Amino acid sequence: MSLFKLLNQDIGIDLGTANTLVYVRGKGIVINEPSVVAVNKKTNKILAIGNEARNMVGRTPAHIVATRPLTKGVISDFEITEQMLRHFFDRVRNYARFPFSRPRVVIGIPSGVTEVEKRAVEDAAKNAGARQVYLIEEPMAAAIGARLPVQEAAGNMIVDIGGGTTEIAVISLGGIVAFRSLRIAGDKLNDDIIHFAQEEMKMVLGERTAEEIKIATGSAKELEDPIVAPMRGRDVLTGLPKEIMISDTHIRRALSRSVYTIVEAIKNTIEETPPELVADIMSKGIILAGGGSLLRNLDKLIAQETLMPVYVTEDPLTSVVRGTGIVLEDIDGLHEVLVSADSAAIPVY
Repeated sequence: MSLFKLLNQDIGIDLGTANTLVYVRGKGIVINEPSVVAVNKKTNKILAIGNEARNMVGRTPAHIVATRPLTKGVISDFEITEQMLRHFFDRVRNYARFPFSRPRVVIGIPSGVTEVEKRAVEDAAKNAGARQVYLIEEPMAAAIGARLPVQEAAGNMIVDIGGGTTEIAVISLGGIVAFRSLRIAGDKLNDDIIHFAQEEMKMVLGERTAEEIKIATGSAKELEDPIVAPMRGRDVLTGLPKEIMISDTHIRRALSRSVYTIVEAIKNTIEETPPELVADIMSKGIILAGGGSLLRNLDKLIAQETLMPVYVTEDPLTSVVRGTGIVLEDIDGLHEVLVSADSAAIPVY
């Protein structure tokens, strides 16, 4: 058994719409790259994956397409996802003592996905080289990554705002008591800025530019120190380059509908939560994770609307993959948090 454990290579994956992060047991997080793949449509060959492919977005000829194989947290292109995972698995083998071993894999998935979507993730990982695949719901992984006591008989509330989905969950005794899964997250906020620029400023923006503006000036509530930044794009009327100065007030107005949709979903989840668990959350607070939690003053807005303390977890971008890593380190003690059909058959070493 000890030799088998030595030969085994366990990895945890946050298979996100925007970024894919990979944790190797005993090594930590070894990969953090965009979930982007560049494909040559003439030959159907993959040209680049990850950072290299992301740099091609908006800069390629017509026959080369830089695409995301995951949409709203689920696989939209099975073959491309499989090849992306195989690429990351090959890189992980550089950290393995025995690089030809097939790894056990724990993958984070959105709450409430269908059995077909679960099976697509499992099949893609197995076809890419995984020996066993176990699934964990992203809010559970994020809560574990934030070091919340998910196995205790007490309420823990986590809000994981990723690229494609916002996962809201109340957790107690290793299970999810109430949850919401929204298709409104970081990508939707980028789209809001693109539409705002086109409607209000008569400018056409690219996706990367919109994301840069969101990071530079985005906020959920009024800021003490206003922010102004340049916004560059193409003029809708003339088709020529155009640059204007944009303020946090403009971007806050662009994001307001999506932000308040997330806030309302949090309030609705609290309404469905048993009173005893609500009392626990009132004392512990609501924990925010994911890249979307970095939006300025979002924690203050949620605290104002829910009348509860709100905290952003440390390093929110890696909370899900850190959670999968913690499960890998104690896979026997935490097997009950897994949702895969194979989870009941996890071997104990």
